[in-house]
Amino acid sequence: MKVTIYGSGYVGLVTGACLAQVGNEVLCVDIDPAKIEQLKRGESPIYEPGLTEMLRANHEAGRLNFTLDAAEGVAHGLFQFIAVGTPPDEDGSADLQHVLAVAGSIGQHLSDYRIIVNKSTVPVGTADRVRAHTQSALDERGANIEFDVVSNPEFLKEGAAIDDFMRPDRIVIGTDNPRTTELLRALYTPFNRSHERILAMDIRSAELTKYAANSILATKISFMNELSNIAERLGADIEQVRIGIGSDPRIGYQFIYPGAGYGGSCFPKDVRALERTALENGYTPELLHAVEAVNFRQKRKLVEKISLHYDNQLRGKTFALWGLAFKPNTDDMREASSRVLMEALWAQGATVRAFDPEAQPETARIYGERPELVLCESADDALEGADALIVMTEWNQFRSPDFDHIRNTLAEPIIFDGRNLYDPYFLAKQGFTYYSIGRQSVTP
Repeated sequence: MKVTIYGSGYVGLVTGACLAQVGNEVLCVDIDPAKIEQLKRGESPIYEPGLTEMLRANHEAGRLNFTLDAAEGVAHGLFQFIAVGTPPDEDGSADLQHVLAVAGSIGQHLSDYRIIVNKSTVPVGTADRVRAHTQSALDERGANIEFDVVSNPEFLKEGAAIDDFMRPDRIVIGTDNPRTTELLRALYTPFNRSHERILAMDIRSAELTKYAANSILATKISFMNELSNIAERLGADIEQVRIGIGSDPRIGYQFIYPGAGYGGSCFPKDVRALERTALENGYTPELLHAVEAVNFRQKRKLVEKISLHYDNQLRGKTFALWGLAFKPNTDDMREASSRVLMEALWAQGATVRAFDPEAQPETARIYGERPELVLCESADDALEGADALIVMTEWNQFRSPDFDHIRNTLAEPIIFDGRNLYDPYFLAKQGFTYYSIGRQSVTP
């Protein structure tokens, strides 16, 4: 089948590469000439395990191509996937200008029946606006051409996106036309072979499903972080509590890890957008507001522990920071907890020596050159000249480090752990002062 995808960001590239991998002819459209040239060279503009290899292989095979020409995109594919960004507006609502611009562009060039597929995360009712924008462009041309609009939200986890797409838990399709449902079933047949994964529903329910999924996962994280603060005050160990409640199959172990708050491109944006949508429709979503408030507070948790340990005297201190990305296996720095931490430390006169396996170029792009930030070549390099170590991202390489080396390199054997990677009592025996989340601090 022939597929056009508008947007060559995270969702668009993964979708395009995976659809091409199973034999479809995919054309990705973008407005950025530099990005298109980069993709034609077989280079991915984002880090996602396995994506570069898949892009390169399918481009060389002729199944995946890239263009700046929207008219070429409309002519190419029966399926017109919209996978452009929906960043939060000033009021927290999703900014749909890029989505609607694509819809208008499709209407300007439409000459035959097409299925417009909303892959971007959008508020309920967006399909109606996409249909209206496309139809308005057709009306301006005096053209009468049939098209359908579908909601097909993505459920991709950064760091595991290719596996999520190739072996999905579910494929949500929101349509108002049985014909489009069957055509999308045909497109997704290669990903639906072992058992039925397609959940067909009305468009508005499909649009809400994506926001609901991300919001409930964010709620689980904030709830655990709320519990972690209670555990600290009660002298309990939140990690033991996590195991205790996770053993209940009604709860499970997923997304109940306490830490220094969630970040990324989805959870913060989608919780705010759903909250805003509710308010616009006359409902006050108190739980969603609390989820966001708890997360905002949690991002400052390590800052508070660090400040308390040093009696608010951080000027002249140097901290080794392991992890910059909001989660492992990505270079995404959007709303990363590390940013809140670093900016708070800088405001108090401290210097940060940071290492991340993938996110350092993005960190350099965001902050530029500044004396209070040193991007290091390795985790060990970050320790040099540091007063203490801070762990912010749970990359595998940080899980079992050489503690003897850490202790001998730091000015003082102190670790502030925002992801509860280490055993407190083991570290105490190793001579460390250790702070974590939802557990009692320990000293040698």
